[in-house]
Amino acid sequence: MELYFSQFFEVNPEVLDAHGAFDISVVSDLPLFVDPFLLFNSTKPDYQELHQEILRYLRFLRDQALPDLDDGLIDDWYRFKEVKQNWLGFTLFGNEGGGLGTVFAVALHEALGDILSNFGEETITRGSHLEKLCLVKPGIGRDSISDFTTNLIKGYLLTYTQDFARKYLAPEHCDTFNVPRAAFNYETQTWMTRAYYLPRLRQDFVLLTPVDMLTRDDTWISPNDMLRQFDVLPEAVPNAQLRAQIDRYFRDQLGRKPTAEERTDAAMKTLQRFPELLDRYIQLKEETGDRAEAVSAAKVGDAERILVKRVVAAIADLEERTDFYIRPWSTYSECLERVQFFKSYIEDNDGYKLLNRDGRPFSTEAEAHLAFGLVWCKTDLDINREPNNGRGPVDFKASYGAGDKSLIEFKLGSNTQLKRNLEKQVQVYEQANGTRSSVKAIICYTARQQARVDTVLKNLGIENEESVVVIDARNDNKPSASRA
Repeated sequence: MELYFSQFFEVNPEVLDAHGAFDISVVSDLPLFVDPFLLFNSTKPDYQELHQEILRYLRFLRDQALPDLDDGLIDDWYRFKEVKQNWLGFTLFGNEGGGLGTVFAVALHEALGDILSNFGEETITRGSHLEKLCLVKPGIGRDSISDFTTNLIKGYLLTYTQDFARKYLAPEHCDTFNVPRAAFNYETQTWMTRAYYLPRLRQDFVLLTPVDMLTRDDTWISPNDMLRQFDVLPEAVPNAQLRAQIDRYFRDQLGRKPTAEERTDAAMKTLQRFPELLDRYIQLKEETGDRAEAVSAAKVGDAERILVKRVVAAIADLEERTDFYIRPWSTYSECLERVQFFKSYIEDNDGYKLLNRDGRPFSTEAEAHLAFGLVWCKTDLDINREPNNGRGPVDFKASYGAGDKSLIEFKLGSNTQLKRNLEKQVQVYEQANGTRSSVKAIICYTARQQARVDTVLKNLGIENEESVVVIDARNDNKPSASRA
């Protein structure tokens, strides 16, 4: 089954490794992101040049950041489509992301006239960083920063992929594409289209990304990390009077017995009130930047082991030992059959490793969804990931024609809202999607979670319901674990 670049384009994965590229999936985005700090802190001259080009474009935007800037220019200069051809990001069952829309464009335009007004002229930090935008602007996260960075280095990625295609790929796998917005012309202040010889996937091209540009979780500079380190930031301010003002302002935002949420809110207000703290945080990250590459490499290597190598092994095993990829006669029966086979595979032999990260369980439902989605990639059904019909997203929706629809909802046994979800949420999803057929899969990582789930199911009177499938993903009760 041709799930990954190396398989589809018939190239040895070791050749990709030698080129420094990640072996991307060609059926579903993988949750990896381009981190601009890895360009800034790299010893590679071409990466440093890329970071300088990003700064050059942002300085251009800063110099044009007038309050009454024409809406058409904001659209052209600030709004970008997702570079879907790199197959990285959050989308499952495909690569159609939302791109950088109005929220990002407005936030960046406002920031360049506010918190980024000294962009390129910083006095505290060693350099300028696009990530500063996400530190105080809600809704701007790692995916937005990654998408924007990818758009600004797209010309480099196109050339990088073109070099690989010319050297290693058969002509029947490639074509010449005219790629819009491949480079920015500062004289005409317009984006240009250029032609490249690239790998062809159906009617589109594919972009490779160097592994050492990628991270899996948060970027090195991120709001979550900044809030975790908030307590040490005021101490980095050399002015004693300013430190006292910061401390007093922060304490004034707190009640007598503040909750963790209230402390986070007070910290964010303090950071917005005293923007020097943002620079002190970035300075701290610069000083520890030698760890960024190693941390990101470990995270990306982890993703490759789980989401590439283990998935390939799982699919080969399922094809050989089961009829997992033979479609039954209805969407409900196929959804139930696939979840039950998934349960069997996870619980028997070494299948549980697909849902564990070197002995540690996945921490989010999204990672479990991705593992299931990559494994269930060969079907005649129309599969949609998280279709949102106005009442919240459901995990998977399977349809065969207009009248046959079924849903699959994944939950973790650790979910404190499990009982309410099973009582209400799935029924709401069924109504919103025009179906009464759904399968509920619950993944348990500990004996305690299993006992809790059993209790919830008994209290709801659905412990024998066939559409509720409990998956034992524990790593402490499997034969291979005891032999390790």
